[in-house]
Amino acid sequence: MNSAAPALTPTTRSLAWCLHLLVIGLLALAAGRAVTDGGPDTGWIIAVSTACGLVYAVGPTLPCVRRSRRAAALWLAVVGACWLALLILSSDAVWVAFPLYFLQLHLLSRRAGPAAVVATAAAAIAGFAAHQHSFAPAMAIGPALGAAVAAAVVWGYQALYRESEHRRRLIEELTATRADLAAAQHTAGVLAERDRLAREIHDTLAQGLSSIQLLLRAAERVLPQAPQNAARYVDQARQAAADNLAEARRFVAALTSPALEGSTLAGALDRMCKTTSARHRITARFHLTGTPTPLTTAHEVALLRIAQSALANTVQHAEATAAKVTLSYLNDHVAIDIVDDGCGFDPAHRPAPDPETGGFGLAAMRARAQDLGGTFTIETAPGHGTTLAAQLPLTPPADTKPEACP
Repeated sequence: MNSAAPALTPTTRSLAWCLHLLVIGLLALAAGRAVTDGGPDTGWIIAVSTACGLVYAVGPTLPCVRRSRRAAALWLAVVGACWLALLILSSDAVWVAFPLYFLQLHLLSRRAGPAAVVATAAAAIAGFAAHQHSFAPAMAIGPALGAAVAAAVVWGYQALYRESEHRRRLIEELTATRADLAAAQHTAGVLAERDRLAREIHDTLAQGLSSIQLLLRAAERVLPQAPQNAARYVDQARQAAADNLAEARRFVAALTSPALEGSTLAGALDRMCKTTSARHRITARFHLTGTPTPLTTAHEVALLRIAQSALANTVQHAEATAAKVTLSYLNDHVAIDIVDDGCGFDPAHRPAPDPETGGFGLAAMRARAQDLGGTFTIETAPGHGTTLAAQLPLTPPADTKPEACP
C-alpha cells in the first residue's frame, strides 16, 4: 500500500480482503452487542462503529494512501482515533486491536510499527480493565498474545517476501546470463564456421584456381611454338576446372570431399600426387608406411587438405622439381609429411597474409591439425627445401571439437 510495502500479489490480495472483512466484522459485532444489551450508549456506539468503518473503507481507495507512507500513517492515526473512541464506549472494541496490529506493522516503518503495536496493546488492556473496573494479569494475555502473533505473521511474511524477491532477481540474472551465453556461443559458432569455410575455400577452390592459372600461363608460353603442348595444358586446365566445380558443389551441399568418395585416404593422396605430376613440372610421389587403420572423416579430410595445400604451395612458390608425400600410421597417431627440394624460405620472416597475394596456407594447415588435437611443424631454410609435418591422435581429445566436413 506504500512505497515500502511489498507489491500485492493474488495471495496478498486475498489476505488483505480477509483483513478488511475482519475489521468490518468486529466493528459490526461491537455495534450488534450494543443493540442487544440496550445500554445508554447504544446510539453512540453504533455511530462511532459506523464512522470507524467508513474511515477504514475509504483509506485503501485513496491513491495517496497506497503510494505514500506518510499518508498511510495519517490514515492509520485517524482509524486509531476512531477505535479509541469506540473503546471508551464499549469493551467489545478491544477485539478490533488485533487487525490493527497487522495494519500498523505493515504500513509503518520498522521502528514505528512495533511501537504502535505496543501502544495499541496497552490501550486495549487499559480500556478493557476500565470497563471491568478492575485489573488482572489475565486481561493482558489476549492483547499481548494477539500482538505477538501479528508480529510473527507480518515479519515472517516480509522475510519470505524478501527471499522471494532475492530469488526472482537471481532468476532474472540467470536468464540474462543464459541469454548472454547463448549469444556468445552463437558468435563463437559463427566465427568457427567462418574460419572453417575460409580454410576449405583456400585449400580447395583457391588452390584449384591457382592451378588453372598456372596451366593457362604455361599454355600461353608454348602456344606459338608447340600448339599440341598448349592444347594439353588447356585440357588439363579444363579438367582442373571440372574438379573444382565438383568440389564447389559438394562444398555447398556439405558433403564429403569428392577425392574421398569411394576411395581410401591413401588412394586419394596417391591420385593427388599423380595429378600434380601430370599438370605441373614437378614429380610428386606418395609413400605409405604402417598398417592403415580406420580414421574418422574429420581426420581424413584434415590430412587430405593439409597435403593438398602443401603441394599447391610447393608448385606455386618452391620452384621444386620433386616432392614426396608420406602417410604414416603409428601406434596411436597418424602423420603426414610433405618434403620438397625447392628453394625453401625463412620461417621467421614469412610475409603476412594478404587478400591479394595469399599467405593463408600455413596458418590454415596448423589450425586444421590443432582443431583435432594434433601438431604441425615446419622445417626449412633458404636453399634447403621444405618439410611440413602434421601429426594427429587417432582419438581426438574430449575438449576439441572435430571439424565439420564440407
